[in-house]
Amino acid sequence: MSTDLGATAPVRVPRPVVRSGGPAAADGTAVDVARFSDRGARIAAVAIALVWHAAIGLPALLGGWSELATPTVVAAGWLAACLIGGYAALRLLRGGLPPALPLAAALLAVDVAVFAAAGVRQLFAAGNWVWTGLAWFFVVVLWGRRVRWLLALLAGHAVIALAALVGHGATGPADLTRYAMYVYGTSSLPVAAFTGAAVIATLARDRADTAAATLAVRAERDAAERAWVDRRARLALVGGAAEQVLAELADGRADPADPFVQRRCVLAATRLRRLIAESDDVPDPLLHELRAAADLAERNGLPIELIAIGTPPPLPVEVRRRLADPLAAALADATGWARLTVVAGPDEVAVSLVAPDVDGPRAADPSAPMDDDDQVEHVHERDGEIRWTQTRWRRP
Repeated sequence: MSTDLGATAPVRVPRPVVRSGGPAAADGTAVDVARFSDRGARIAAVAIALVWHAAIGLPALLGGWSELATPTVVAAGWLAACLIGGYAALRLLRGGLPPALPLAAALLAVDVAVFAAAGVRQLFAAGNWVWTGLAWFFVVVLWGRRVRWLLALLAGHAVIALAALVGHGATGPADLTRYAMYVYGTSSLPVAAFTGAAVIATLARDRADTAAATLAVRAERDAAERAWVDRRARLALVGGAAEQVLAELADGRADPADPFVQRRCVLAATRLRRLIAESDDVPDPLLHELRAAADLAERNGLPIELIAIGTPPPLPVEVRRRLADPLAAALADATGWARLTVVAGPDEVAVSLVAPDVDGPRAADPSAPMDDDDQVEHVHERDGEIRWTQTRWRRP
């Protein structure tokens, strides 16, 4: 490294590689997994309920029409259940949940009407479609609720059926045995499907949350490792400059009274101070780092005024370094007084330093090309009276 720190450009370190994705992307993936799993179960429940109602319930209704006590009431109940189930299915497929309480009450009312209108001859026959079809509509309207509500609704369905048996006088052992078989056979499958869908959705959500948390921890660990490598490289470069000037002072190869040597010491101390300030947890890191450099210059006897207009947006460490390093070098070269100005907006940050233009070591040569990159541009001017150094970042 050259011993002329005043003529060197601000120290660079390799830019960290930024990987696509991260905790936010992982969270979005977890939400998508849970949503798709639940949506698949919703589609299955809706398809079973509507297909069963149309492909099994309707032919049974039409086939037993002549034996039904009041077939028009049974048919009206079939149509009402179709409308209720269709509305609930539409809400489910659009991602919402149907209003469970009013729809469940309407389905129970249909249940009562159909059992009363079926008559004793069709009490256990296929024409009494509520035995096999109504439980699937219970599943649809109660989707997303606890399984105990489905069990309560099926219990109400069983009580209505028992009341119909008593009302029609079908209370013999054979009738009660058939009733028990019907209740078990028509309730077990909807309960299993409802519970299984809830369990699968919960497991998918838990696994997705676990995967998202794992990815977030991994991303944070990778970011911490990159920051550690970046900081070590930065410390090695900045510390090397400080060690070099201290070694020269210790060996007598540098004169502490020499203004150029003094400037090298100030510049090395400023860069070390700013490097330490990078790790501080503060609301505005850029202003904090600039204040650290300004405080050190003020301790060395330089009257300095720091003016901040606006609030800088969150900036990566590399961008903050590119904004602050040229100003730190210019501050080490300043004599008499200095004014440091930060003008910030959501899409642009400009940092400038104005100081008297005097003879002596210079932080930058105005005739040399500026050390710009695709993130931060540098401008340095002097007219014999003042020196003006500016760094500017614009959002791509």
